[in-house]
Amino acid sequence: MKKNKNLLVTYHVVMDVLAAILTWVIFFVFRKYNVDNQVFEQFSTLILQDKKFWIGIFLLPVYWVILHLFIGYYHNIYRKSRLRELGRTLSVSFFGVLLFFFIFILDDIVNSPTDYIKYFLVLFGCQFVLTYIPRVLMTTHINRMIHNGIIGFKTLIIGSDEIALNTYQSVVQQNIRSGNFIVGYVSLPNSEDNTMSSVLPCMGGIEDLRELIKKENIEEVIIAIHNGQRKYIEKILSMVREIPGLTLSILPQTQDYLMGTIKMSSVFYEPLISIDSEYMSPLQKYMKRMMDIVISFIAIIILLPVYIFLAIGVKCSSKGPIFYSQERIGYLGKPFHIIKFRSMYTDAEKNGPMLSSDDDPRITKFGHFMRRSRLDETPQFFNVLKGDMSLVGPRPERQYYIDKIVEKAPYYKLLLGIKPGITSWGQVKFGYAENVDEMVERMRFDLLYLENMSIQMDIKILIYTVLIVLKNEGK
Repeated sequence: MKKNKNLLVTYHVVMDVLAAILTWVIFFVFRKYNVDNQVFEQFSTLILQDKKFWIGIFLLPVYWVILHLFIGYYHNIYRKSRLRELGRTLSVSFFGVLLFFFIFILDDIVNSPTDYIKYFLVLFGCQFVLTYIPRVLMTTHINRMIHNGIIGFKTLIIGSDEIALNTYQSVVQQNIRSGNFIVGYVSLPNSEDNTMSSVLPCMGGIEDLRELIKKENIEEVIIAIHNGQRKYIEKILSMVREIPGLTLSILPQTQDYLMGTIKMSSVFYEPLISIDSEYMSPLQKYMKRMMDIVISFIAIIILLPVYIFLAIGVKCSSKGPIFYSQERIGYLGKPFHIIKFRSMYTDAEKNGPMLSSDDDPRITKFGHFMRRSRLDETPQFFNVLKGDMSLVGPRPERQYYIDKIVEKAPYYKLLLGIKPGITSWGQVKFGYAENVDEMVERMRFDLLYLENMSIQMDIKILIYTVLIVLKNEGK
């Protein structure tokens, strides 16, 4: 499947390249003909010897492939809807042409201002039609192969009782296949009902789920459990959510139908709630990273006088280094060292890890000022530039406290699916936590951020953080 997937991605890239080249040729000739209708009589002179023609031939395909790459078109290449691709191709073609048009075309020699409208419509029309036709043909072909059972995705069912069996039978007995090749099931803890064993092999328990998915190259997991077992969903999500390329679906309950949370990609398939493992589109991820780099770089330059003031303040407040470095757990559980201005005395944790409080005697007087204004966190702009952190994201914790949080709230591990941040929804709404219970309470806001991640949300949180700093209202 992986080899075929790479081949399919290559096909789409080649078709997009050819569409971009053909669009540019048509558009370039149209522009020349609009100014000089004798262009075809001097084709080799006016077209083939024009440097702009050849620059466009080589650069335009790169431009469009990068654009499609950023919006995630080449991701999940087998699971595409013709209607959804129509809307996506239409919007990307429009905005891509609009950007290109204003950068490169507005200096053209034209007969009248209406020529600009004609140029835009020709460029947009050619780009959209020539891009979409190969896509819809390939998507139709792939969907037909999936419906006929020629192409499928290795699938695992979580659950072992009659509900799981009914789900299995509904999937395999569909007249039009959904592409699920169900290879086995995984049982839940203390489950004595093994009805599923009559049709599928048991491949282990949910404690083995992560390793099992990787070992067996599982591409989709269907959670088919009854209401009394839904407490395990959080544990399952925390184990598998960050596995790349995995599709996660859950059998809906009655309230899910009433609340409208079921989103179906086809009218023929068993209704399942799809749990998206990607919190942001590739384009938004790229924009978020660019925003991280630009804002961090500007902030470091602007804050240089503040850094000098804080460094003097830390040095005068107590003996010890100006900066404090500590290991934290970041994206996908990878450790890194966070940088802060030291706000405590140097022997603050001689008796082991301890969370701070408002009247913590370990904090220096100058440290209290920095913590209320969050200025002790500002060296983390360097962590952001390095790529260990983002401007906005859940605050990174030490492994010691993560273990304690997970004992009470196992779904905390979901937060490891994104980069930690200098500030977060939890920091804005709650502030510093003084104990594990408060860390769990603050986590609720970070989980809300997780489900509502967007560039707009990041900007809003950054604005509130700046207001907290200016008002010196940090907790």
